[in-house]
Amino acid sequence: MEKTLELLWVDRPQLQHGGAGAGNGHTDCLTVFRKLFSAVNRRFFLLSVSALLFLFAAPALAQEAVPTRVVVRALSNDAKIIQDPVGGAQIIIRDAETGEVLAEGQQTGDSGSTDKIMKQPHERGATIYDVPGAAKYETTLDLTRPTRVKITAKGPLDYPQSIQTASKTTLLIPGQDVTGDGITLTLHGFIVEVLDASVIDASPGSSVDVRARVRMMCGCPTEPGGLWDANRYTIRAQLLNEGKVVAEAPLSFAGTTSEYAGTVSRPEAGVTAVHVTASDSARVNFGTATESLSAN
Repeated sequence: MEKTLELLWVDRPQLQHGGAGAGNGHTDCLTVFRKLFSAVNRRFFLLSVSALLFLFAAPALAQEAVPTRVVVRALSNDAKIIQDPVGGAQIIIRDAETGEVLAEGQQTGDSGSTDKIMKQPHERGATIYDVPGAAKYETTLDLTRPTRVKITAKGPLDYPQSIQTASKTTLLIPGQDVTGDGITLTLHGFIVEVLDASVIDASPGSSVDVRARVRMMCGCPTEPGGLWDANRYTIRAQLLNEGKVVAEAPLSFAGTTSEYAGTVSRPEAGVTAVHVTASDSARVNFGTATESLSAN
């Protein structure tokens, strides 16, 4: 502004008293106004630049990483939490847009409260899984913006033939912790193990004794009339020849928790493996295991 006043003061005598160049008074007047307009424009430009810098600085400040706690739990369908005795579960959190792995680790702990999970009514907002010692995976993400993530759970890790995966996407907001019960993912299936498959006689028409163990994905036990009622399940043994089913028979409760046994007649030679399946279609749980035959 001082520069503008100086320009006006210098040109004032010429405008009022004439003198050198007085015949061009009209031109001088235009020159003064141009200078004034130019000065005002410069000030407006500087103010505009300052405003833009402020506007762009605000988002830049928002880009600072904000620690955000996240709890994830992998559950067994119709049962409890995937726990340490079955190997726990692998948890991976990815940026859903880029695929970048933001966090990865293993769920550890026990299967949680049987009463809260399986017996008590689940009321809205009530804590179900977050009890002392209950298995979980917890991490802290440094988020710079609202981020849509894809979370994947894989387990139970100690039983490769029974492993299943589940995933979901959700939006996470910087600084908004997700704790308590956390984000839950449900793994469907059974843990099935072939404990014994013995060939008594290798000739056609002989029998194969099969004994298997069937548990929930969390390792919880099954038995007829129990909390996980085996009367609802279909458990069968199949004899395989080059991958083709050549004979099968049901397995019945063997008197020991989670164990089932039966005998399968062998219709032909060349049977090399036994395949055990467990099914609960009403609750969408299925499991299987295959074992090579051993001759006694």
